[in-house]
This record gives sequence, structure tokens and C-alpha cells, in this order.
Amino acid sequence: MAILEILTFPNPVLRQKALPVVDFNTALEKIVSDMFDTMYDAPGVGLAANQVGILQHVAVIDVDYDVEGEDEKSRKLAGKNPRIFVNAEILERTGSVLFKEGCLSVPGFSEQVKRSEKIRVRFRDLQGKNHELETEGLLAVALQHELDHLEGRLFIDRLSEVKRGLIKNKLLKHRHESFERSRFRVEL
Repeated sequence: MAILEILTFPNPVLRQKALPVVDFNTALEKIVSDMFDTMYDAPGVGLAANQVGILQHVAVIDVDYDVEGEDEKSRKLAGKNPRIFVNAEILERTGSVLFKEGCLSVPGFSEQVKRSEKIRVRFRDLQGKNHELETEGLLAVALQHELDHLEGRLFIDRLSEVKRGLIKNKLLKHRHESFERSRFRVEL
């Protein structure tokens, strides 16, 4: 079990496009295992590889994982259903839905984002076998969110310019204040 560091905005790696996976081997299995460990620990329902500094087209999702709860002890696995999406691409989109999204790389913020209501996606599994999936609801939204990450986009990029600016300013201010507090403690 390895918990990886989740990169947060404005880390430039989050803006880089992931490369297609060409080697389906034990190294890929290790990456996926570590990503699940990290996602469940965070806790979240999805994680893209570039969020942990790996520029490979890999996303892990588990929308059946209950991340609700007031503290760590009250969180539980509710039908744990891990899904792996390697080199995924959306083939078809229908409808639209507003969904309140948050992101492990943009901590402390959530906003309504317009997404496709239903999607059809092609992807590979850990062995490189091709699959297609038609989905809707939370899985469709989570998959669109993670695939955005792999294209170098964050959910805040889908917000109005005003909302996006407010969130970016708050995140940058918080980051600066955290740096100043840590610098002050070191100087003492």
C-alpha cells in the first residue's frame, strides 16, 4: 500500500496532457494499486494519474465508495466497486446535467458543473483488453471529470470566468499564507 501525494492547483503537472499507455505490465498494476490506495485514503471517488504526478492516461473510479461522514471512523466502504480506465475516450455524449463537483486537486471547493448526462466510452483494462461502456449518473460525471484531468483541464475551467477567478485567488492566497506560516515556524 502506497499513498501518493495528490498535486494541487496551481501545480503545472495538472495542466499537462497524459500520454497513452503502451505497456500493460506489472508497473501499470502498481500505479493503479497506489492510485486506489491514494483515492480511498483522500477520500475521493475518482483519481487521474496526473493528479499524482504520473503522466499516463489512467484513471481510477469507485462511485460506490461512501465518502460521506463527519470523521474518518464514520466513513465506510459501501459496495466497493473499483473501476480502471486506461486510454479511455468518450465516443458519444447525450443530454446534459448540472452536477455539484469537487476535486482532490482543488481542495475545499465545489461548484455546479454542466456535464453530459449519458456517455459511451471506450477504454482498456489492466491487461490491455478493449471495452466499451454506456453510463449515466455519478459514474458518467466522474468519468468525464477524470478524463478532463488527463487532458490537462480542471473542473474550475468549466466555470464562469468570475467563479473561476474567485476560486483561483482563494487557493493562491491560502497557499501563500501556508507558506508564510511554515517559513515563520522555521525561522523561530
